[in-house]
Amino acid sequence: MKNLDLVEVNKSLKNSNPEQIIEWALSIAKNPVITTNFRPYEVAILHACTKVNNHLKVIWCDTGYNTPNTYHHAFELIQKLNLNIQLYVPQQTVAYRDAKMGIPQVDTENHKIFTEQVKLEPFKRAMKEHQPDIWFTNLRHGQTAFRNSIDVVSKSKDGILKVSPFYNWTDKELDAYLETYKLPNEFKYFDPTKVLENRECGLHI
Repeated sequence: MKNLDLVEVNKSLKNSNPEQIIEWALSIAKNPVITTNFRPYEVAILHACTKVNNHLKVIWCDTGYNTPNTYHHAFELIQKLNLNIQLYVPQQTVAYRDAKMGIPQVDTENHKIFTEQVKLEPFKRAMKEHQPDIWFTNLRHGQTAFRNSIDVVSKSKDGILKVSPFYNWTDKELDAYLETYKLPNEFKYFDPTKVLENRECGLHI
């Protein structure tokens, strides 16, 4: 895994479809995981990955600030796709945090603390406990400047191999995928740590 030439790997997968990319990744994986927050189009990677291997661990780091619609969407997909959910939540309750700081303004010290509490700490804890070598994620080209700089296969800052099977897909192509498999989407999603859609979430930098 350490000796993989990412340039060559991405070149070899250039014309592969998501299922082929997933099958390739699983063929070299010892401990793969999927991460999700049930945001728009997350259903595509959850469906594609579990179609190949329904026992894959699905790590859900729930900030506690999801909309009711997102929670209903999550519950529907967990049942519909029989997801092997590994749930991680912040160590502080939303009520406790709201009493102390609420949702702070971006680019403030409190916002850094807030992001660490609701997103980064649960994610780090999940990764430490599961120790994955392959991390399936739904990153796509065009979402942020950072995501434009990677490819289908990249490495996380911790050296985990990140695989984004739908990296080059457009919303229109994903809409067609969801229609083909009769899958529900979710658009009433709220990430309290990002505010702006084109702001990086912090997990992938």
